[in-house]
Amino acid sequence: MTTDEIEIAKVLDELYDIVSGPAGPRDWSRQRSIFHEDSRQMRTWIDAEDKPAIRIMDQEAYAADTTPFFAENDFYEVEIARKINIFGNIAHVWSIYEARRAPDADTLDRRGINSIQLYKDESGWRVVNMIWDNERPGVVASL
Repeated sequence: MTTDEIEIAKVLDELYDIVSGPAGPRDWSRQRSIFHEDSRQMRTWIDAEDKPAIRIMDQEAYAADTTPFFAENDFYEVEIARKINIFGNIAHVWSIYEARRAPDADTLDRRGINSIQLYKDESGWRVVNMIWDNERPGVVASL
């Protein structure tokens, strides 16, 4: 792996570590070290009318949106595959994840793919955009 790939891997490890853990609060201040101040996180899904839907959030909105869930639920999201493309000071990562209610749980809560765009500034690689979707019939995460 190149130095840039190693540094990007550290960002992704931190990204997954921030949201994973037993029920209770998450330390959202950790996002500032890996996300650009103007970053966006975008959740996609299919709504009740079977239409595509998206929620676009800055760091504060993401924390507010997910805090109630994390307060009441154990949640462990792990990366199971990754593909990194780098060009100069930009990078794109496809990251397949699995989520469970316990690290060793046999039951899978969900699986999907994160599309993560990063920018390299003087402090290193930082996430500028992240969009994800979960698997569902007809949509299977693979690289």
